[in-house]
Amino acid sequence: MSDDTAPPQAAPASGPGSEQDGDERREQALTHDDKRREQALTHDRESRHRTRLGPWKYLVAALGTALTLFQLYTALFGTFTSVIQGAVHVGMALSLVYLLYPARRAQAGRPGVPVHDVVLCGLALAANGYIVLDYERLTTRAVVFGFTPFDVAVATVALLLILEATRRCVGLPIVVIALAALAYGYYGQAMPVFSHPGFSFDALVSESVYSSTSVFGTPVQVSSTFIFLFLFFGVVLVRTNIARFFNDLAFGLTGRYTGGTAKAAVVASGLQGMVSGSSVANTVASGSFTIPMMKRAGFRPHVAGAVEATASTGGQLVPPVLGAAVFIMAEYTGVPYNELILYAVIPAALYYLGVFSGVHFEALRTGVRGAPKEALPRLRGLLGRCYLLAPVVVIIGLLMAGRSPASAALFGILTALLVSVFRADTRLSPVAFARLFEAGARAALPVIAACASAGIIAGTVTRTGLGGKLAGGIVELSGGLFALVLVLTMVACLLLGMGLPTTANYVVTATVAAPVLVQLGVPTVAAHFFVFYFGIVADITPPVCLAAYAGAGLAGANPMRTGLTAFKLAVPAFLVPYVFVLEPQLLLQDPTVAGFTVTLLTAVVGIIAVAAGLVGFAQDDGTLPRAALVAGGLAAIHPGPWVSLAGLAVIAAVVVTRRFRRGGNGSPLEGVTG
Repeated sequence: MSDDTAPPQAAPASGPGSEQDGDERREQALTHDDKRREQALTHDRESRHRTRLGPWKYLVAALGTALTLFQLYTALFGTFTSVIQGAVHVGMALSLVYLLYPARRAQAGRPGVPVHDVVLCGLALAANGYIVLDYERLTTRAVVFGFTPFDVAVATVALLLILEATRRCVGLPIVVIALAALAYGYYGQAMPVFSHPGFSFDALVSESVYSSTSVFGTPVQVSSTFIFLFLFFGVVLVRTNIARFFNDLAFGLTGRYTGGTAKAAVVASGLQGMVSGSSVANTVASGSFTIPMMKRAGFRPHVAGAVEATASTGGQLVPPVLGAAVFIMAEYTGVPYNELILYAVIPAALYYLGVFSGVHFEALRTGVRGAPKEALPRLRGLLGRCYLLAPVVVIIGLLMAGRSPASAALFGILTALLVSVFRADTRLSPVAFARLFEAGARAALPVIAACASAGIIAGTVTRTGLGGKLAGGIVELSGGLFALVLVLTMVACLLLGMGLPTTANYVVTATVAAPVLVQLGVPTVAAHFFVFYFGIVADITPPVCLAAYAGAGLAGANPMRTGLTAFKLAVPAFLVPYVFVLEPQLLLQDPTVAGFTVTLLTAVVGIIAVAAGLVGFAQDDGTLPRAALVAGGLAAIHPGPWVSLAGLAVIAAVVVTRRFRRGGNGSPLEGVTG
């Protein structure tokens, strides 16, 4: 109940003049779970927006609807040139950011929009409108004869608006990296390492804004064509309640098994995460339902929060969307999108195998059983709703048939809207349908801002040749040892990925870290998947594990303990990128039947064994068997055949010994899915 509609008797006893009056009434109106959800969302920068816009809500609705309609129009009838398409895309998004996101979090609850933010909204539209209206001169004659002082001023304002908007809706880390990139471009000659001739201020800002290689480079080009449509597709699934069917399906299929609520959370979060662009948002959306169920089943609060965070983070590794970064990957690698999503299937399956195994062994060790039958959705009812999977099936089918991502997304959106009309709980009212377009724009704002800032970074790295220099530096630091290069690249990706959304995360790591591996002979696809994976799992890697902190908020658990537990659950998954770099056959790179089969089986056994050793597998498990399982699992994953055989022998010895000591029962690897 809002403040202005609360009945007089709901007011606290502190008196009408108390400063705490409004806050206490609001606290009384919120349920316990609502407050936890609200606290968890503080870890998600994308959720810190104004909710009391007053009359400005009409302008937000108009701009948001216009942006979504523009994207749908260009998807249907063809895009404009990259700079014009990008300028409209970014300009309208920035204007919405300044209306919706306050400069400081504490201002989010204040009514209305301050005058200075309205001015910034107008400047964002004007600066990008200038680019659209004077596009021909800015991209041809001005490049040859020089930019005017007014051109430089507009470019400077545009850059500042992009950086401030990104700070508001994404966070400070990527802004710091972008500013560092601009400083590196300007002070190139003064750099003690990786020096370059440097750029004048006018050239730096003008080329950053008026060219198609920086702000309006690949990230924004892909955002303005493919990413927006897939994010809108995700919004349609959520607003029509089709996404809830994924949860019901997961619980119906796995809820009755050992630790079933946690296993269902893993499956449901993976299904929802494949159309989501945020680990934190996915954790909060799914966790508000799954975490209380896990706690009621007997999982400790920090474990429940960690399971949800780990599963939600992995959702961005699941085809066909892969956190929307796969579209940029297709541009960077030159590999068609429909091939990339095929390559991503086995790595994503191995990631979830590690998480699923960890959950299973945690349930075995702590004695958590499955959920009672009456608490689970009826499978017969779920079968009757299977047609709700049609939008995802349509997208995957069209992509496999060779249709463009934009076309597949459009048909997926249309299919979702069509199937939603058959049920009252999925059908949209006319008002809800109208608001759908504004919601689509809102969901895309952090991604658009992040892509624009990431473009600044990528453009500077490209123009200065920094990528190649950094690659040489890492190789030199490692002494040429390939294993150490992989570890150092992993650390770089984890550091670069902390606090960044998926698309910006990938752009940064692909620009800075992937060339290192490519130079050493790693296949391009494997190198890009390697940096993509570790950039993603930064969300569950302490100390900056934002998804785990959000899960801890919902579970009422200690944030750092939840983060460490999430990291432990994900450790087997941390091995997956090493597997497909050392064995590219798992990414379907020149596979042979025998080689692929052996590599996959040893990876599966090794990941399960590592999960059993790290988490534990019974209440009386010992330190030595657990250590042996971890060592054997790591050896099994090793590409060397003799090392792999030795690892399998160690795992077999632990299993046989335990079964013998317990009279034929209690294998640590028994019933992983049961």
